[in-house]
Parts: sequence; structure tokens; C-alpha cells
Amino acid sequence: MSFTDQVVVVTGAAQGIGRSVAEAYAVAGAKVVLADYKEAEGAAAAASIRNEGGEAIFVQCDVRSERDITNLFRTTVDEFKQINVLVNNAGLAKWKSPYELTLEEWDDVLNTNVRSCFLASREAAKHMKSNEHGGAIINMASTRALMSEPDTEAYAASKGAIVALTHALAVSLGKDQIRVNCISPGWIETGDVEKLKKEDHEQHPSGRVGVPSDISRACLYLSDPSNTFVTGTNLVIDGGMTRKMIYED
Repeated sequence: MSFTDQVVVVTGAAQGIGRSVAEAYAVAGAKVVLADYKEAEGAAAAASIRNEGGEAIFVQCDVRSERDITNLFRTTVDEFKQINVLVNNAGLAKWKSPYELTLEEWDDVLNTNVRSCFLASREAAKHMKSNEHGGAIINMASTRALMSEPDTEAYAASKGAIVALTHALAVSLGKDQIRVNCISPGWIETGDVEKLKKEDHEQHPSGRVGVPSDISRACLYLSDPSNTFVTGTNLVIDGGMTRKMIYED
């Protein structure tokens, strides 16, 4: 899949999945805009791509801020003249008992995870609709939208909302040739995979824990300009865990 002459914006791109996604697009030939509130890490990630021969810039952005999001897309268009792909990857998790979770904490998770997806998608779409072939938006949801552990109410609610927002946007923006999909990752190890236990891998029907490149490849597929029939979907990438019945012995 080639993304030569394509401009890709990735939020939450300073590290982990977001950085892997940005790097994958750069290798595929795209001009990449890395957005993150962590200035030092984000700038370093963009510099690393340039050092490898790719084209990338960093824009500091707190996705909770409408002003920052507007500035992100203004800067992107000023630099590269267009926007073809947006990956809404930025997110926040908070594990806390529902008895103790405060309204401020709830709002922070929902604003970071869901509101940012809407605002960024809105601003990106304003530019994508003028492209000859529209564009593609990918939202990062989670298998937590489908199943839960205790004390994950705010995170689960935010990821469930992202799934719903995705199909709503797909219907609304389809007339402008803008495809909107989401990915629900399961366990994606962003640290040292070698430190995981054998049992960690074996509990997955796939036989292993996921790694960021599993998500990067899915992003390339969903945003490939030739995949114009793929929109409104939630692609679960979890090694089969949400399909596995688990009972205690």
C-alpha cells in the first residue's frame, strides 16, 4: 500500500501505538503530522522519522482543547496544503471505583477520548471534502467497548461512544467520499514483549499478545485509497480474546 503524496495526521503520536502508526505511514510514503501534548517526546518522534528519510512535522496539541485542534489542522494545511487521513489515537484511561470517580475525572476521560474524536474529525473533514477522492478517518476505540473489568466505567463509556460516533460520522460524511472506521485493540504491548510471561501469550487464541505494528497495519488497510467500500466498521484486533469463553477451573 502506497501513501505517496498523502498527508496523514496522527494524534497521540509521541509514543506507543500512535508513534508506530505515524512511522508506518511515513515508511509507506506519506507526509505525517504527529500531534501530542508531550512536546519533547513528540518532537523526537518526528525527528526520528525524518532521520530515516521520511517527511514529518510535530504539532503540540492538547486534544481537550478546541483551539489546539483547530490550530493542528490549520498548521497541517499551511504546511502540506491538504489532509487525506486522520487517525484519532489520543486517549486517556482511569481505573477507579464508580463509588469514588469524580465528575471532573469522568469529564476529563470523555473529553479526551470522545469529544476530541468529534472535534478533530469535524475539522479534518472540512478539508477532506475538497479533495478529489475525499479522505479517511480512523478512530481508536477498544475491546473495552465490548467487555469490561471492574472500575473502568469512564474508559468503557468513552470507547463505546467512539464506536457509535464512528458509524454516525460514516453515514454523515459518506456523501463527501470520507470513510470513517474504528479499531478496537485488545492487549497491545507497547513495552518490552520479552518480559511477558508464557501464560500471557498462551491465553490468546492467536498464541501471542499484540504489538503496535498489528494496529499500524490495520490503519494502512482502512485508509488505503482503494478501499472505498470499507466504512462504518469497527475492526476488533485482540488475538481472538473477545470470542473466547473463559471459565474458572
